[in-house]
Amino acid sequence: MLTHRAKYALKALIHLARHDGAGVVQAGTIAEAEHIPLKFLEVILTQLRNQGVIASKVGKGGGHKLAKRPEDIDLLTVVRIIDGPVAPLPCLSHTAYRPCDDCDDENACGVRRLLGAAHEAQLDILSRTTVAMALDVPLATVEKAAVVKATPAKAAATKTAKPAKTKAPAKGQAATDQPGRAKV
Repeated sequence: MLTHRAKYALKALIHLARHDGAGVVQAGTIAEAEHIPLKFLEVILTQLRNQGVIASKVGKGGGHKLAKRPEDIDLLTVVRIIDGPVAPLPCLSHTAYRPCDDCDDENACGVRRLLGAAHEAQLDILSRTTVAMALDVPLATVEKAAVVKATPAKAAATKTAKPAKTKAPAKGQAATDQPGRAKV
């Protein structure tokens, strides 16, 4: 699950992206508009600035702006900056690998095998999903752009599969899953 910190970071980046090219935006303005506690936001903005995602100006007329184009800021980078490694197991981490304490042979580990493909798919989607995708674009378009493409075999199976025909019950007859039994 995404932490509040990561969610707030994304909300702040989207806010800055909406104001990209209009100068700097003060942290207080972002906090109020996005319903983020100001002190919490300031820590998050510092982390993003230290990693070169945003730029900050101190003093009169100060504030924050994106240091990169919105299409160059991917979710994987942001989540890793704010929350650290995203792997469900330490032995799957690309940035903080370490063997699991309770595993004798990670090559034979069933848990690692089960979670490995799901983790790689998650990394792929997060790395291809950018802050720019949240800007005035319908949600369905963003979801479609981030979805991993189906394999040709799955796509072919989907195209050729025909939905099963079901017969509506006759008037006065109850719908059933099995002959002679009414659905409850």
